Amino acid sequence: MVSENRNFNRYVRGGLWPVEGEFPLASKLGGRRVGIIGLGSIGSRVSKRLEGFGCIISYLSRTKKSSIPYQYFSNIVDLASHNNILIVTCALTSETHHIVDKEVMSALGKEGVIINVGRGALIDEKEMVRCLIEGEIGGAGLDVFENEPFVPEELFEMDSVVLSAHRAAMSPEAVSDLLQVIVGNLEAFFANRPLLTPV
Repeated sequence: MVSENRNFNRYVRGGLWPVEGEFPLASKLGGRRVGIIGLGSIGSRVSKRLEGFGCIISYLSRTKKSSIPYQYFSNIVDLASHNNILIVTCALTSETHHIVDKEVMSALGKEGVIINVGRGALIDEKEMVRCLIEGEIGGAGLDVFENEPFVPEELFEMDSVVLSAHRAAMSPEAVSDLLQVIVGNLEAFFANRPLLTPV
């Protein structure tokens, strides 16, 4: 019997399709409850994309945002227990270091998935690896790690984990856009005009 968590890409590349038969059914994204930790510019963009899939979105932020229609949680454990998926997009500070810890992962549960696109140290990585090995959480999607470029070796063989380097914006187009913003900011600064991007 094929594991339901097996990665389809690895399944096909490994020549298992003709040997083991059809890939098992997977869960769809639509209708999933997704909690976003940090609803700043990145978290907001993630939420807009998830809306298109029909996801039920809630969030944790320093303060409740009155213009946001999603359910607000002030406690991360409550956010985790309410959702199937947690997406970590907040900034790394002394307050958010290991914000996703053992208690949060326990609240997320055996079917829960953690996606981290923020910074590696937002998650207690050792605890996450243990939870994945023990089946205490269902999976993870990671493009940041606590000790980059080193990735815990246990994650390499887990079909329930997707790994990537934090390079999604590194395309020729993105670099060109970034250079245009830098030049535009310099021109605005020296002309005493408002900056294009003050941050």
